[in-house]
Amino acid sequence: MEQRKSHINAKGTAQAGERPVRQNTEVMCDGGLSRISEEASVMGVERRTEVVQLELDFTTLGNQGMTKPILTKGIPITKQMVYEAYKKVHRNKGAAGIDKESLEDFDRGIAKNLYKIWNRMSSGSYFPMGVREVSIPKADGKKRKLGIPTVSDRIAQEVVRTYIEPRLEKEFSANSYGYRPLRNTHQAVANVKKNVLKYPWVIDMDIKGFFDNMSHEKVILALEKHISEKWVIMYVKRWLTAPMIDKDGKETQRSVGTPQGGVISPLLANLFLHYAFDKWMEIHYPQLSFVRYADDIIVHCNTEEESKEVLEAISDRITDCELSLHPEKTKIVYCKTANRRKEFKTVKFDFLGFSFQPRPLMSSRTKKLFLSYDCAISRTKELKIAEELRKSKFHQWTGSTLEEIAKTFNPKLKGWYSYYGKFSPYKLNRVFGLFNWRLIKWAVKKYKSFKGSMRKAGNYIRSIAKSFPYIFVHWQYGFTGA
Repeated sequence: MEQRKSHINAKGTAQAGERPVRQNTEVMCDGGLSRISEEASVMGVERRTEVVQLELDFTTLGNQGMTKPILTKGIPITKQMVYEAYKKVHRNKGAAGIDKESLEDFDRGIAKNLYKIWNRMSSGSYFPMGVREVSIPKADGKKRKLGIPTVSDRIAQEVVRTYIEPRLEKEFSANSYGYRPLRNTHQAVANVKKNVLKYPWVIDMDIKGFFDNMSHEKVILALEKHISEKWVIMYVKRWLTAPMIDKDGKETQRSVGTPQGGVISPLLANLFLHYAFDKWMEIHYPQLSFVRYADDIIVHCNTEEESKEVLEAISDRITDCELSLHPEKTKIVYCKTANRRKEFKTVKFDFLGFSFQPRPLMSSRTKKLFLSYDCAISRTKELKIAEELRKSKFHQWTGSTLEEIAKTFNPKLKGWYSYYGKFSPYKLNRVFGLFNWRLIKWAVKKYKSFKGSMRKAGNYIRSIAKSFPYIFVHWQYGFTGA
């Protein structure tokens, strides 16, 4: 193959003289680019990756490997890029893939394993293994399928994700919060909390099986709008089509979807929904606000009629993008308050573990209660935590001390308070009260002097909480009742 100089620099950005890619918000849906002559070629047959001669300076990894610059064919992936990707994957931990190789197993031959990943990726000869299928229970009792790539494949995906993410981040909407740098769930919830006081109506959207049904063709079209490097497109295609392998060894070839559990999947999902939803909304309904966290979407509207109209338009748009809204989980909600008195059957919705609904609040001006619309930990999450405490049966740990129980549960208690206590923390009384109640039951079983008296045991636990609040995290925030 004829060799030529690359028009892409080390960061993957276009060099001077390269023709900019024309923007098109209908990139993926309604026929997309196939209707536009200058961009029609992206719908054609996949092109072979070109081989480019590059002079690259490779650094050592853990003081092992080559230290001199070498001439390599192919792709501008350095050993340092692979090593940085490995560190991120290692911090995120995760289970073994289909090859049953854990992170600990990988680390035993780290220099050899990282070299193999770099060598294959930089030459274009890297091919991913199949993805291990794992089923986890959903809140509705059904199963959600996750795809767990191998450790090596997670590192390879992280290399590409880190390489392309900065360019895609520049394109993403300010209303998108999921799996993005410097953005989190609390910011998304806070935005919804602000919007429900401005807009009386909400569309609570659920895309049916989004990660399982996302179009490969359309996400590649979107990727090619912003990423000109053919090797990136090549590897993404290989990851998208890597087969799922269940516990019995049965392979399922994939023509749609991206596995939840893949390192690059959230970025591809955000890119897909950027064009399928975010950009479309900003063009067609610029007067409305919305908040999206991955495939969880809340749209704010002014009237019931507007809500119905917008929901119908969104449903058509999602259908055009080869997806569908879940008919049972997608709904219109009325944000009822003291000043919004319309009768409507649905006045509550859940978002990222918080329930939004009419709630009595104290006026800072009059010091009187009034009906507002606010959020707090959802009942579903409360029940999930309660079930976890029940299954632990720690009230039967009579051989353990309070300090030992605290050592086991404090990380969980801290996590629950840090997340759900961000908004309406007083609503955690029920969760932490249940924990304290089980502590009282533990005291009854452990200390015979209480003679089975819950009252005496309760007084004992409350006195300990008052004198030594540092033992349990939630005691430090005043949650000492049961």
